Amino acid sequence: MLPPPGTPGTDLPVRSALPELSDALSSGGTAVLMAPPGTGKTTLVPLALAGALPGRIVVAEPRRVAARAAARRMAALLGETIGGRVGYSVRGDSRRSAGTRVEVVTTGLLVRRLQADPELPGVAAVVLDECHERHLDTDLAVAFCLDVRATLRPDLQLLAMSATAQAQRLAALLGGDGGPAPVVTATGALHEVDVVWAPPSTPVDPPHGLRVDPRLLTHVAGTVRRALAEQAGDVLVFLPGAGEIGTVAGRLSGVDADVLPLHGRLPAAAQDAALRAGPRRRVVLATALAESSLTVPGVRVVVDAGLSRVPRADLARGLGSLATVRASRAAVTQRAGRAGREGPGAVYRCWTSAEHDRLPPHDEPEVATADLTAFALELACWGAPGGHGLPLLDDPPPAALLVAEQTLRSLGAVDDDGRATPRGRALTAVGVHPRLARALLDGAPLVGRRRAAEVVALLSGDTAFRGDDLAATWRSLRGGADRGATARWRDEVTRLERAVDDAVPPAVPDDTAAGLVVGLAHPERLARRRPGGSGTYLMAAGTGAELVPGTALTGAPWLAIAVADRSPGRRDARVRSAVAIDEATALEAGTALLRERGEVTWRNGDVHSAHVQRLGAIVLVERPLPDPDPGEVAAALAEGLRLEGLGLLNWTPAAVQLRARLAAASAGLGQPWPAVDDDALLAAIDVSRARGRADLTRLDVVAALRALVPWQLAGRLDDVVPERVEVPTGSRIRVDYTDPTVPTLSVRVQEVFGWAQAPTVAGRPLRLQLLSPAQRVVATTADLAGFWVTGYPAVRSELRGRYPRHPWPEDPAVASATKRARPRP
Repeated sequence: MLPPPGTPGTDLPVRSALPELSDALSSGGTAVLMAPPGTGKTTLVPLALAGALPGRIVVAEPRRVAARAAARRMAALLGETIGGRVGYSVRGDSRRSAGTRVEVVTTGLLVRRLQADPELPGVAAVVLDECHERHLDTDLAVAFCLDVRATLRPDLQLLAMSATAQAQRLAALLGGDGGPAPVVTATGALHEVDVVWAPPSTPVDPPHGLRVDPRLLTHVAGTVRRALAEQAGDVLVFLPGAGEIGTVAGRLSGVDADVLPLHGRLPAAAQDAALRAGPRRRVVLATALAESSLTVPGVRVVVDAGLSRVPRADLARGLGSLATVRASRAAVTQRAGRAGREGPGAVYRCWTSAEHDRLPPHDEPEVATADLTAFALELACWGAPGGHGLPLLDDPPPAALLVAEQTLRSLGAVDDDGRATPRGRALTAVGVHPRLARALLDGAPLVGRRRAAEVVALLSGDTAFRGDDLAATWRSLRGGADRGATARWRDEVTRLERAVDDAVPPAVPDDTAAGLVVGLAHPERLARRRPGGSGTYLMAAGTGAELVPGTALTGAPWLAIAVADRSPGRRDARVRSAVAIDEATALEAGTALLRERGEVTWRNGDVHSAHVQRLGAIVLVERPLPDPDPGEVAAALAEGLRLEGLGLLNWTPAAVQLRARLAAASAGLGQPWPAVDDDALLAAIDVSRARGRADLTRLDVVAALRALVPWQLAGRLDDVVPERVEVPTGSRIRVDYTDPTVPTLSVRVQEVFGWAQAPTVAGRPLRLQLLSPAQRVVATTADLAGFWVTGYPAVRSELRGRYPRHPWPEDPAVASATKRARPRP
C-alpha cells in the first residue's frame, strides 16, 4: 500500500529504515522503531506493513486528535477518502469499512477490543505509536498484546514506536526471555533550530495545583508577539491546558495572524482546522498533544511556556486531579523539534539556560503518579489482578494499587481475591472511569437514563467546567451556548445511553438528579457545611473543603463534590466543581457510607461515649451512650495517652526517680534491662479499670514500672542503680539519673578522700561532680584515680588558699574523708 518513491509526502527519513524493520518483524515478530517526530513513522510504517502482511494493521495512538489526523494523512497519501483502505475509530466516532486495511484507533479503544476478544481476529499486526509518553492505556496495551502473543496469537506482529532514547527498555520487554527485540533507528532530517532564551523580566510564581501565574501567561503572549516580529512562518505555542490557551488567546488580540487553539476538548472540526495550513500566518496555541504525534504544517517558530499538566493522586485524602509541573528536558526537546520540520526555525523558551539544566530528564510514567482504579480494574478483567504475571514496563506502586483495589471492592467490581466480578466487567464495558460507570449504571434507575448519561458525560473530562457550579454548567450545555462543546458532549451522552437500560425514574428536579449522580460517583466527597462557616465543608472522607469566595454555592448545607484538589501546604481541599444538595440526597447517594453504632473515643481531653450515626466522617446524629464497653473505654484512654502524652498520669517523685534509674540501667547494660521510653510505658500501663481522665491520675505508675523489670533482675535493682551511694564519710548521697547515659553524684571533694576510684553504677564508673566546701563545682570526672594524679594538684593549690581551715592532703586516695573544717585557733 505504500506509494512509490517520489510520491509527494512519502520521501521521509523512515523510508530508508523500512527494509530493516520488515526483516526484524519477520524474524521475531516484535520490534521497536526509534524515530524522532517528522520522520514519517506514523504514516509510512503502517502503509508498508499493510503491503507486506495479509491482515489488518491496527495503529494505536494515545489521543483521538492524533488518531484522526494520522488516518487522514495516510488516506491522502493514497489519494483516497477516509473510511476506505485507511480508517479510524475513536470513542464516539468511527470511519471504517469492510475494506479497511489500516485502522487507527486510540490506545484506550485498543484495550477495550483486547478485553472483548483477545485474539484480535483478522489483525496481522499492532503498531503502538508514541510509547514513550507512557500513558496508562499504553502500558496496558503493550502488556496485553505481549500476553496475547505468548498464549493465543504467536503470529501477531507487534511494533512499538518511540521518539526517545528510552527504546531499549521497550526492546527488553518485547523480547522477553529470548533477549531484547530488535531496535531499528530512523534518523531525523530536522533543520537547525536556534534556541532563544526568553525568561520573564520579573519573577513569577512556580505552578502549583492547576494554577499558573497570570504574569507568566502575559509574558508568553508578549514572547509570541516578539517571535512574530523577529521570525517568519507560523508559530506553535505550548501551554499546559485549555484554560491557559484561552487566556493567552485573549492577550493576543489584534496580532496580524490567525490565533487557533488546539487541545483535546475542542470539537473535531476545530482540531482539524489547527492542523491545516491557512491563507494567513497562524499562531497555534496547543497543549502537549502537539509534541510528537501531530504535524502542524507551516510551523517555523515554537514558543514554549515550559509547563506540562499531569495526573496526580492524593492517596491519603482520596483526591485525584491534574497538576501543573515543569516539563522535562525530553519533552521540551520534542517541542523544539516542531520548528525544524520544514526549514530552519527557532524556539523561544520562557526560562533560563540554568533552569533548563535543572529540568527532570524525562516525564514520569502515569503509573507512578495517577489514580490506578481504572488500571487495576483492567488488570482484574484480564485475569491478572495487580498485574501479576503480566509484562508491564513498570510495576504499579503498592500503595496506589492498594487504594485502587479497595475502591474496586467498594464498587463491587472485584472479589476478595481481586478477580473481576460480573459487575466489574459491566463497569469496564462502559468505557469511562469505574466510578463514573457506577454512577451511570446505578443512577439511571434513580434519575433516568438520559439525565444520568448527561451528567456522567460532563464528568468524564471532555468538557470544561464553567465555574464551580456543575448544575449551571449542565444547564448551559443543554442550552447549546457553546455549539462545539455541546456537540461533543451530546455525542458522548448518546454513547453512554447505549450502555444502560432505560427505566422510569421518580420525578426529581434536575439539580437533585445531578447531585445524586455526582454523589454516586464520589460518595466520599459528599460534604456538609461546617458549623459557623458558609464556605467550609467536611467531606465524608474526612478531608476539609473550601469554596471559592463569591461562588453561588456559598451557604449550601450539603455539596456533592465532583472535582477538588489540594495545593501543597494546605490542609483543606479547594472545591472546583460541585452541586448543592440536601441531606436526603446525600444520604441516598452515600448509603454505603452510612454507619450507626456506639463509639467510645478520646475527644477534648477525655473519654467521650456516644451512639453515633455517620456518613463516613460526617456525624449526623449523636446521643449519649450510658454503658460503654469497658474494652473500648480502655482503648480510648490508651489513645488519649498516646495523643496527649504520659503527663496525664500522676508522676510522683518516686515514679520519676524509678523511671530515671531504669533508663540508666537499660542505657548502660542493655537487655534484659527493659526500655522505659514512652512506647514501652504505654504498653505497660493498665487502664482497664479506668473510666475517664480523672482515673488516670490514680494509676500506680511505680507498680507499672516495676512490672517491666524481669523477676530475675528485680532483686538487683538497688545494687545496679542505687537511689543513693554511701561515700567514705558515711553520707548517703542521691544519684542524679537525669541523663541516663551518665549517672552523676554531686559531692564535696573532702568526702571522697580515701576512694581510689569511683564505684560502678549501671555498668559504668559513676561520674563525680566534685564540689568545693562552698558547694561550687571544681571538677567533673568519671576517672577518679586519674583525677587524683593529674587534676587534683591544681584544685588543691587553688582551694588551700581559699579554704585554709580544710584539710588538703597531698595523696587524697589514702587520706581520711571528712565533712568538717578544723576549729578556729
